[in-house]
Amino acid sequence: MARGDAEFVAFVEAFSARLLHAAYLLTGDRHQAEDDVQTALVRTYASWSGIQRKDPFAYTRKVLANHVIDRWRRPIRENAGELPERAVGDDFVDGVAAHEWLMRALAGLSARERAIVVLRHYWDLSEVDVAAELKVSVGTVKSTNSRASAKIRVAVEPETSTVGPRS
Repeated sequence: MARGDAEFVAFVEAFSARLLHAAYLLTGDRHQAEDDVQTALVRTYASWSGIQRKDPFAYTRKVLANHVIDRWRRPIRENAGELPERAVGDDFVDGVAAHEWLMRALAGLSARERAIVVLRHYWDLSEVDVAAELKVSVGTVKSTNSRASAKIRVAVEPETSTVGPRS
């Protein structure tokens, strides 16, 4: 192993699951999310010597978000078809329902709205940090987040949202 590789491996083991979950929230597609995380990790590894002592998670998160946003700007559609999901036991019903609720809510948002909601509420970034990562103004983050939140509230009817985000 090259110098620093062990630290990179430890970083990947510690943060890849969280990055994958966030990528899935951004893309809505499990396989695309896996590809996006791999791309972000490859780019992080290429810059590892310069960032490992700073905040490599923040760097990777930014690379991931920018990569997903770049793909939205230059969409290339590939449809290999949907594979059937495997059967899930009753123990997972609540988790699956919450997951479906979240993905349905995010699917109704534009690419920018979705990115802002995920960065702001999943990664718990401040409005200033979201603005810096997306290269938009803080006012844009605030107004877009407000519009996206309103869309989510309207899109999910109270009687159908028995399973949703818990406060």
